[in-house]
Amino acid sequence: MHRLKQLWSSLRSSFWFMPTLIVAASVALAVALVETDSAVNDRWLAQWPRLFGATPEGARQLLATIASSMMTVMGVTFSMTLVALALASSQYTSRILRNFMRSRVTQSTLGIFAGIFAYCLIVLHTIRSGVGEAVFVPSLALFFAFVLALGGVGVLIYFIHHIASSIQASSIIASVAEETIAAIERLLSAKLGHAPDDELDQVPDSREEQSLDEWTWHPVPAKTDGYIQNVDDAALVRLAQDNKIVLRMERGVGEFVVQDTALASLAPRVPPDQGTIAALNAAYSISSHRTVDQDLAFGVRQIVDMALKALSPGVNDISTAVMCVDYLTAILARLATRKFPALRRYHEDELRVIAMAPTFESLLSSAFDQIRRNAKGNVSVMSRMLGSLDVIARQTNSPCRRLALGEQVQRIAELAARTIDSAHDRARLEARLLCVRKALDARPVARADEERRVVQ
Repeated sequence: MHRLKQLWSSLRSSFWFMPTLIVAASVALAVALVETDSAVNDRWLAQWPRLFGATPEGARQLLATIASSMMTVMGVTFSMTLVALALASSQYTSRILRNFMRSRVTQSTLGIFAGIFAYCLIVLHTIRSGVGEAVFVPSLALFFAFVLALGGVGVLIYFIHHIASSIQASSIIASVAEETIAAIERLLSAKLGHAPDDELDQVPDSREEQSLDEWTWHPVPAKTDGYIQNVDDAALVRLAQDNKIVLRMERGVGEFVVQDTALASLAPRVPPDQGTIAALNAAYSISSHRTVDQDLAFGVRQIVDMALKALSPGVNDISTAVMCVDYLTAILARLATRKFPALRRYHEDELRVIAMAPTFESLLSSAFDQIRRNAKGNVSVMSRMLGSLDVIARQTNSPCRRLALGEQVQRIAELAARTIDSAHDRARLEARLLCVRKALDARPVARADEERRVVQ
């Protein structure tokens, strides 16, 4: 199942899979309509001569015109797609190209034009001219070719609108944020309760930590180079349970692994055999690029890269940077309420896997640290970041997470004191700092109590 999910994700990101399905459906439709034409009584179709009364030569000309037009339009569509990819790569970051390639509109548009072309070729091949019964013109299939050509014109108009919309900064940032939020809903479906320390599922015992350090760990080498896209956690637990061992991940999702370096370590048995090494490598999906499927940090990274590009001296697009901060706020506000998976995985009360997984604090740092460093003297970006931290702080009662938010506020305050010269701007930012600190210092109140007061 894990491999099937990976295959499906790869197919969705390709330019050929969806067009191939549409072309196959078009060929099947052409064959079905031609067979229907051969079985239907010509007298029934003759009742509408203006719709189904084409001669063999006229039918050939119509189908040839539609087919050649579709290939021309398909070339224009492909050129527009390449131009959009080049602009997005240079203006924002090359990491968002995968989002363009996953676009259902782009894939379907290419498939529709190629499908109409294939449909016309199949129908054109069946036309027969001669004398008497030797003449065959698939009138029904010919009529549908005309309908498909008109539909292709509508698809072209919509595709132009889609390209014009998709290369806008707001659309690109929103699509990345939407994909990341969908991953959050899938991976971190459990929400924190009202207790401040709900996220502390398993606090490692110091005695357990000491015993783990005394074990002899045997590294399991990776079989290839690349980024870890996915890890089958259930397979790792089963592997550790079947072999009665403890498995410690040395590389987490999103990290780059080098061939023959440690992917994981096993203890306390003898060095693993080839079967164990192969089974462990099979639980990891390693490729040349990162994906958001299990890698929430990569979704954050893409938006941060766009913000850094916007803040660079050559671009200096403050509005785009502010927009990136807004969507990072939407992502982190959801993360602030979620329960992150425990790093220690047990089976029947026995420790089996020591995992590597992101935390709220690490994702918060990834989202704001680099943007803050590149926002020196920029009052708009710093002010928006403070507003974001205020919004996120109101979503959680966890002291650990509120402490991490407070550290970000302090770093922004230090940056503002060093880089803002205007007294007026400093006063505005200090007022905003005061509001955020009050929100962070406020005594956490359970959301259920807040909702109850609102109802009353």
